[in-house]
Amino acid sequence: MTSSPAPPPVPSPASGPSGGPGVRGPLRRLTARGRGEAHRAASPLELFFDLCFVVAVAQAGIQLVHSVAEGHAGEGILDYAMVFFALWWAWMNFTWFASAYDNDDVLYRVVTLVQIAGVLVLAAGVSRAFGEHEFFVVWLGYVIMRLAMAAQWLRAARSAEGPERTTALRYAGGLLACQVGWLGLLFLPEGARTWWFLVMALLEMCVPPWAEKGRPTSWHPRHIAERYGLFTIIVLGETIAAATVAVKSGIDENDALGELLPIAAGGLLIIFAAWWVYFVVPIHDHLRSNRQAFLWGYGHYLVFASAAAIGAGLEVAVEQTVGKAHISTLAASAAVTLPTALYLLTLWALHSRHFKTGIAQQLVLPTTALLVICCTFLDDWAVLAAGLVCTLSVVAGETLALRRAARTARADGQGAPAG
Repeated sequence: MTSSPAPPPVPSPASGPSGGPGVRGPLRRLTARGRGEAHRAASPLELFFDLCFVVAVAQAGIQLVHSVAEGHAGEGILDYAMVFFALWWAWMNFTWFASAYDNDDVLYRVVTLVQIAGVLVLAAGVSRAFGEHEFFVVWLGYVIMRLAMAAQWLRAARSAEGPERTTALRYAGGLLACQVGWLGLLFLPEGARTWWFLVMALLEMCVPPWAEKGRPTSWHPRHIAERYGLFTIIVLGETIAAATVAVKSGIDENDALGELLPIAAGGLLIIFAAWWVYFVVPIHDHLRSNRQAFLWGYGHYLVFASAAAIGAGLEVAVEQTVGKAHISTLAASAAVTLPTALYLLTLWALHSRHFKTGIAQQLVLPTTALLVICCTFLDDWAVLAAGLVCTLSVVAGETLALRRAARTARADGQGAPAG
């Protein structure tokens, strides 16, 4: 990780000679945007990009459900972690690049659409990667996305000079070199692929700190926080959709409304609480340096993966309840409670602990995660109990925050001069 200072403010490209998102034109120089740019928001292209990525996330979730329901949880979780890394890493690289360089011209849009095509190719290969451990289609989709990303960096390098050009060339070179390494997944024996994946994933994650060692890119804190928040919402929405379809199927095929209501209610409470705790703090205020931003951004692998896995776990719980899953009630409950606990703990480490004051506020989410794990052993009521625990954690967090705000207001009032 690096802790380089932020680059000097760069004027908004909309006001420069090369034009920007506010100046239409087929081709413009791909120059850096300003970190202090006002009113920076996610673009329609970025939102479209996210929606297409969630298609692949949904495919990974479906395959995880099948693996866990058939009693192959360990193998399924490993495959899920590998496929999800490819999705998350490609999404993250595009997001940070777009925060620094998005000029929204025709070529930028076309190359981004190529990346979207890559993720759809990857999504088409997910079932084969899980079922047959055949990664060619997944690898092909990933390569399409990464080659398009390297092209964007080369284009940025062409418009840059000095240290900024070096940063862009390092990114492009690192991306291309890693694509050669990923060929190992196609030719190595199956037993060696997991270890090779870990090596290549580590190398991929080393590229950004190495590339930005001399000069960090001008990513925009508010824009980055918004982009991550929007993707979290989309993943949680996909989780709700998957769980709803599972409950509907269980009711239609097995007339098991009474048995499924606790799962449906508990799952809804868990997802509502997951949304609440994510957006309760203004995280952009924490993203002041590359070191803070990289740790926060990299940690979202667990946030996104666990959020999507909650939906898969709810599907597993439904299938187990109606007798379609060949696992115990304990295992089905753990499929919901364990990713929920991981989500809460990761969110506390990345978000909440930086804004909470006092031991009581700091302990809310870790304690909630522990209690959610304990709910695993409550048999058919495990999911509902976990949902109630998550809801109570939100109530406790809000109550403690209000009390502290009231104490601060009284202290300020007492300290103010009379007059």
